[in-house]
Amino acid sequence: MVAFSLQLVLVVGLIGVALAVRAVARNRHVQRRQRLTILLALGWILVELGLAYGVFPPAVAEHARPLAQVGLALAVINVLVVTLVNPIGDDRAPERFPVILQDTVIMVLFAVVATAILRERVLALSAVGAVVVGFALQETLGNAFAGLAIQTEKPFHVGQWIRVGEHDGLVTEVTWRATKLRTRDDSFLIVPNNVMAREMVLNYSEPVLPTRIWVDVGADYGKPPNEVKAAILEAIGNAPLALDSPHPDVLLEDFGGSAIVYRARFWVEDMARANVAQDQVRTALWYSFKRHGIEIPWPIQIQYERDEAPARTQDSLAHLTQALARVDVFAALEEQDRRDLADLSAERVYAAGDVVVRQGAPGASMFVVCTGEVDVVLEPGGLRLATIGPAGFFGEMSLLTGAPRTATVRALTDALLLEIRSQDFRRFVLERPEVLEPVSAAAIRRRDALDRTREEAAAHAQKPTDGATFLGVVRRFLGLE
Repeated sequence: MVAFSLQLVLVVGLIGVALAVRAVARNRHVQRRQRLTILLALGWILVELGLAYGVFPPAVAEHARPLAQVGLALAVINVLVVTLVNPIGDDRAPERFPVILQDTVIMVLFAVVATAILRERVLALSAVGAVVVGFALQETLGNAFAGLAIQTEKPFHVGQWIRVGEHDGLVTEVTWRATKLRTRDDSFLIVPNNVMAREMVLNYSEPVLPTRIWVDVGADYGKPPNEVKAAILEAIGNAPLALDSPHPDVLLEDFGGSAIVYRARFWVEDMARANVAQDQVRTALWYSFKRHGIEIPWPIQIQYERDEAPARTQDSLAHLTQALARVDVFAALEEQDRRDLADLSAERVYAAGDVVVRQGAPGASMFVVCTGEVDVVLEPGGLRLATIGPAGFFGEMSLLTGAPRTATVRALTDALLLEIRSQDFRRFVLERPEVLEPVSAAAIRRRDALDRTREEAAAHAQKPTDGATFLGVVRRFLGLE
């Protein structure tokens, strides 16, 4: 009982030390790690009290005390390493003993003490535990070992600007898993340590604190390079963030396609403002070049001209003229008349399944089928009235009277159609009035056939009573009267 009382006093003293260190320390890492010490010490006290009063069953009590002792050992190791290594009055990690190395020391010491306390239990579980940890924590261990290597080799430190891959950032923390960077636009970038180990890292802050950056600018070939370099150095001197020492310099970088490219290199104190410094130098360059009569060449592009083919070639016009010759209502026209009508009309290409006109839609044109086939369907219900192939036509009633489409026409195959619009047809008829009668007669026949198929069409359409009356309607619509 005396031994337990002495141990209890020591553990309470350990808690008191941890609380005191936590109270006086300004280092946040030290403060956080004292919590672990306090919790482990309190855990030991609870386990020992439970064992003293017989709270635990025998099977549990057998393993509880060794585990509590291991936890207490970790608490002692933790408080000693963290308190002795870190600066208590400064919120930073020691440069030669970063957090990862501290954790490594704690883990090694803890493993030695745990092996001494648990003995057979540790040896029995070590082989199985190594396999489980190896497979389950492969990526995590890779990050941990990479982080340990980073802290050991020290390619960069917290507070330095580095470039990893395509990213620039200020190193804010290196943990077991990742390196944390703050980018120039104040974004937070977390890079896994195994990625840091694979990528090339550019440290802007080594070997000296001021960081050298550069701006590329082009100047015309007519100006001597020494004059251009002097103008660039003058511009750098007018940029407030560019340091006078170390001295800036200018390199002739390349003979470009339209300009000689110069690289203006200068130093900045704060890498976080590198973008602002580059903006200042570029702005000063424009004014300096303007003063010295140096031209920044405009981008040069080579323009290739091509001969545009006419919208309608003579061959295509001849093909359309032949298509009109096969249509019975235009067969009696002279060759030149059909050619003129084809020239006034528009070619329309439709894919299989495309709707050419929809029933009930307004219309003022007719179509001649040059190639392919179309279906004429009566809505609703989809009753097929006809299939029209080459040399066929439809829509003549809308062409002549402006009446709504009386049926839906859909392309059955890919089709080339010639659309004759009412305004173009009017111009054509004014010079050749004899064309109007055969087209009107065809419209009457088509309309009568449709009316026989659909009895109710008479209620919705103005059916002409005879050819003379219908022809009068056509003349009034086309403005021929």
